[in-house]
Amino acid sequence: MNKNDTYNYYPFQLKPLTYAYNALEPYIDEKTMQLHHNKHLQSYVNNLNDILKDYPEYQGWSLEQLLYYSHLLPSGIETPILNNGGGVYNHNLFFANLTGDAQNKNTPSGALSQAINADFGSWEAFKTEFKKHCLSVFGSGYTWLAACSRCKVHIVNTKNQDTILPMNLCPVMLIDVWEHAYYLKHYNVRADYIDAWFNVINISLAEEKFNSIKL
Repeated sequence: MNKNDTYNYYPFQLKPLTYAYNALEPYIDEKTMQLHHNKHLQSYVNNLNDILKDYPEYQGWSLEQLLYYSHLLPSGIETPILNNGGGVYNHNLFFANLTGDAQNKNTPSGALSQAINADFGSWEAFKTEFKKHCLSVFGSGYTWLAACSRCKVHIVNTKNQDTILPMNLCPVMLIDVWEHAYYLKHYNVRADYIDAWFNVINISLAEEKFNSIKL
């Protein structure tokens, strides 16, 4: 990874969206996208930089290294790094996982489709199971479709800004189920937000992530 990459190395910067803030409507509204990206994610980026500013010995670590090897950090910054670094990592994946492309595929194909069918029976059965996991997250967190090195897929929940990096799983796609991701449009009805989210998943990117996993 290039150490000049300002999105993965200190000083971290807000990673811009690849689509307009209103591109996901009517499924995810423009105001939510603006606040979620420009306020919530920006705060995590700012906090992460502020934590690391007095620790030059860790400023050369990538975001993934900071999170995976957090146990090697000084005790005073380990939890703040996990919380804020996780916020940056998870949000970057979440926003990249969305698309407003009218030509977006509705279902996966190829190797990802085969893996989902093998473990869940069908894409529709997977969606039902994934939604159950999303609804089971108590409070704030994420639900992931992740894959292991054997290309077997798993649905995993994480709380707050925890990541799946310590689990040695590769993210394929994820949904943010913190209330700030949907409250302005869907109020407290998380189920409606999940149904809407399925319409704007970047399926092609999910397939690319799955296909890049090394056996």
